[in-house]
Amino acid sequence: MTPRKPTTTRRQLLGATAALATLGAPALVRAQTGPKIRIGYWPVAAGLPFYAAVEKGYFKEAGLDVEALKFAGAQQVMEAMLAGRCDGSSNGTGSGNLGVGEIASPGLFKIIATNPSNATYVLDEFLVPKDSPIKSLAELKGKRIASGPGIQNRVLAQTVLERAGAAGTAVTELPIGQHVAALAAGQVDAVYTLEPTGTVGRLNGTTRVLEAGVIAKYILGDPQAPWHGGSATLTSEFIKKHPDVAKKYIAAYARGIELVRKDPAEARKYLKGYTAIEGPLTGEVPLASYMLYNEFKPADVAAFQKFFDLFTEKGVFEKKLDVASLLYK
Repeated sequence: MTPRKPTTTRRQLLGATAALATLGAPALVRAQTGPKIRIGYWPVAAGLPFYAAVEKGYFKEAGLDVEALKFAGAQQVMEAMLAGRCDGSSNGTGSGNLGVGEIASPGLFKIIATNPSNATYVLDEFLVPKDSPIKSLAELKGKRIASGPGIQNRVLAQTVLERAGAAGTAVTELPIGQHVAALAAGQVDAVYTLEPTGTVGRLNGTTRVLEAGVIAKYILGDPQAPWHGGSATLTSEFIKKHPDVAKKYIAAYARGIELVRKDPAEARKYLKGYTAIEGPLTGEVPLASYMLYNEFKPADVAAFQKFFDLFTEKGVFEKKLDVASLLYK
């Protein structure tokens, strides 16, 4: 006799569906109904913790819906935050640009992490064509110099040149993705830029680093001083509306920073798709350091403040900004 196949009644189906809903649906619903977190970034190596957190699924694991929005420059990220089109910024977004936004709209954001760089943890650098005879920053006096877009890049480039013996040299803003090509084509004599630009130019044989870690040396007065040139942030409005979601986001972001610290080889591959570096070349890029809001010591705050005070001195900031008050608490 053929065994009778078990049948499933409508009541059993409804019961099973209810059980599944009880067990699994709440997390799914939370993931789908939570606010979209729109984070602006521009394609520099310093944004690596954010790129890694997105690609490794750290945000998804926390039930967060994070959208990575690419911008041509840090200034555009800040403007999007001001306009309510972004809920925050990734590491690598110019702290000075963000400061301009803070003055325009006091209380705009809170800093959750920075990417301090110096002569050891390289982010900032001056590049020249590979065969250029120029050997020092002082020799750039009167030359054609370009910087990345935005007030932070231009002011820093001009100040470094001034303090390195090339005062009065004009600086033209140029999208960072065009720096290597502009040098190779002879359109400019040098660029103030950020990684991975130097790595791209070195590996394709067109440019060389004239000097790296220039902000720590010429602006902060110590080649090993931490230059908090980029900041990951969340807008104060988002934090106020969604405090618990903000905490989850910061915790997931911190996982991205931890990955960069503990397994940089694994993290580096996530430069692909977010920067101009791809494949095996990702292993060549120097990495910035990272500092979470709760890791700041008084000396770190002081170094950050010195950087911001330059912008007040140069008239970029209409008033003095207190760094300590901008840190997430």
